[in-house]
Amino acid sequence: MYNFQVTDMTCGHCASTVEKAVKGVDAGAQVKIDVVTHKVEIASSKPAEAFAAAISEAGYTGELQK
Repeated sequence: MYNFQVTDMTCGHCASTVEKAVKGVDAGAQVKIDVVTHKVEIASSKPAEAFAAAISEAGYTGELQK
């Protein structure tokens, strides 16, 4: 399980864009997005770096939370 803080994700459209980016890395990933707290939870066996890169390529700043 990876937790990303995506502070520039502010609306439903943003959340949809981030989810599409995550699914582009792993179509089977389980994704939970909370726009209010700017949190994205990803359950996947793919490396966190791949999701960070995809979120960045989608135009958002995703910080992996420890």
